[in-house]
Amino acid sequence: MKNILVTGGAGYVGSGLLRELLLKGYNVTCIDNLLFGGESLLDIWHNKNFTFYKCDINDSHKLDKVFLNNKFDGVIHLAAIVGDPACKLHSDLAIKTNFESSKKLLEISKNAKVSKFIFASTCSNYGKMDDPNAYVDENSKLAPVSLYAELKVKFEKYMLSETKKIDGFFPTSLRFSTVYGLSPRMRFDLTVNEFTKDLVLGKELIIFGKQFWRPYCHVKDFSNAFITVLNSPNEKVAYNVFNVGDTKENYTKQMIVNEIIKVLPNSKIKHVVKKDDPRDYRVNCDKIKNELGFKISMTVPDGIMEIKRAIEENLIKNPEDKKYYNIPHEQK
Repeated sequence: MKNILVTGGAGYVGSGLLRELLLKGYNVTCIDNLLFGGESLLDIWHNKNFTFYKCDINDSHKLDKVFLNNKFDGVIHLAAIVGDPACKLHSDLAIKTNFESSKKLLEISKNAKVSKFIFASTCSNYGKMDDPNAYVDENSKLAPVSLYAELKVKFEKYMLSETKKIDGFFPTSLRFSTVYGLSPRMRFDLTVNEFTKDLVLGKELIIFGKQFWRPYCHVKDFSNAFITVLNSPNEKVAYNVFNVGDTKENYTKQMIVNEIIKVLPNSKIKHVVKKDDPRDYRVNCDKIKNELGFKISMTVPDGIMEIKRAIEENLIKNPEDKKYYNIPHEQK
């Protein structure tokens, strides 16, 4: 596995992944439509092992040309309209990008004799737990409650069971926990990042539904998970699904706030009672640890500290800038 294509490589997850792949000695090609700009690529632009194409995966003609001009051993598919709010806001584009064009990318990859195809899916696929005291795992039923998760489930199903299996092609779906942490293309519309940012800036934090569970995973460990799959034996990952994170890293919103208060004791918190949230799930991530040897390197408290420091030391001058948000953002 030497030549890797990353779709959506200029984004929050992808920009960190590109650097990790380059550090590990891979030849890396990135395609991205630069919806949120390309500043995250500037410091690797002159790396001799890095190639960039401005290409929207909805442009099948451009996509064909990229595959025609290159030989890829692996494809890591991140390009998508990301998150529930963005998919709701741009539903037609989400259906086209997250499903129709993803199907085309998969078929092009198969025809081009790509070996490993790794799809960035989500733990949102689980929706709401039947048993609030239990954990969901890879065998639990999928109950998506948003267009974003519906499209992830739909493509997963297509990739793993509906498309024709061919020799030498090994697709894997990674169901990621809720992401947080610092990235070259920073986002502040993610729970841990947003909560920490608001309280560092001295704002009152309004919490809706403090009791609902989610699993969390640092953005750096997303990269580690992709690289783990690239390095794993084909028979262990082919047509397989793994939850990504750590079983110990499941938190309610209140638990996250409690961790932030440990380092920002004067925080102002307001709770709004919310009895029903369609997404409420604790996720077991033991499979990827036991079968592939994956371990996380960062925890939620680590993420809180790095966000706090980045804002306090003015590393990020205006965290309320709309460029740090995937949907329209008004300064609070």
